[in-house]
Amino acid sequence: MFRTAIQLYTLHDLGDSLPELLARVGETDFDGVEFAGLGSSNPSIVNDALNKAGLDIAGAHVDADLLAESVEETVSRYQQVGCGTFVVPYLDESYFETRDAVERTAEELSKFGERLSEEGISLHYHNHDHEFVPLNGRTAFDILVETTTQVNFELDVGWVAAAGHDPVELLDELGSQVSLVHIKDVRTDSREPVELGEGDVDLRACAEAARRTGVEWLIYEHDQPNDLMASLQHGSEYLLALE
Repeated sequence: MFRTAIQLYTLHDLGDSLPELLARVGETDFDGVEFAGLGSSNPSIVNDALNKAGLDIAGAHVDADLLAESVEETVSRYQQVGCGTFVVPYLDESYFETRDAVERTAEELSKFGERLSEEGISLHYHNHDHEFVPLNGRTAFDILVETTTQVNFELDVGWVAAAGHDPVELLDELGSQVSLVHIKDVRTDSREPVELGEGDVDLRACAEAARRTGVEWLIYEHDQPNDLMASLQHGSEYLLALE
């Protein structure tokens, strides 16, 4: 059975400190959070805030630059808050424009994954839509999945649908390679993110596929919510109804 969380980037425009954000999330039905960074927050204060809010950690989005330039410091800070799951949240289009580029990307991610595994941390990659560019009858994402090692995937169902692919089919295809799923709704014609249930993604079918394949966390994310507090509450209630 999966659990539910929110990617805290959804709430970044509130301007709250991380402990304040955790307190807000703790008032909802979410089981946990996925960090979008720790900023300057003291890890012990973050721990206290997590405990007070009754929240667990689904993972953390960690930029590839941090893994390349300051992996030991980054690992240390997140280990102090009990986070053992890192997600590279974004690599731009240049990393996927040719097969050679994808293979270089896979090699880099695999090196990060191997290094982090030595620290007991699992590495995942979060997709957008540009990873699904066609390359000789396949997609860059297909090649990335095949050529990475020590890396799993955080499948963002909204971006998969925006790219013109079926997230349910992809979840079934990837199986145990996906333990985190971003639940996002979009209008596929404009690729515009919308509140859950207002777009074109069959989110209940995605949740059923996630349950079928043993996904651990369904994580709500909205890139551009109009009303952040309403989106927080609606996302919590919507994911609760999917459990």
